[in-house]
Amino acid sequence: MTLRTVPALLLALGLATLVGCASPSVITLNDGREIQTVDAPDYDSTSGFYEFEQLDGKRAKVNKDQVRTVKEL
Repeated sequence: MTLRTVPALLLALGLATLVGCASPSVITLNDGREIQTVDAPDYDSTSGFYEFEQLDGKRAKVNKDQVRTVKEL
């Protein structure tokens, strides 16, 4: 019984750690549209774009000039 308990606890701890790292966000654009992201968007200062992963798993970019707010959920 204890041979199965230890790996199960380690697996649960690992999954809890991964879930804790995710911080879904909402990007509100100047025209009022909202984009939900899986994690906090990264801002690339050289290109002027926010880069993020959408809920469907696709990577996307939005120009900084089009973004009104970025809020963490």
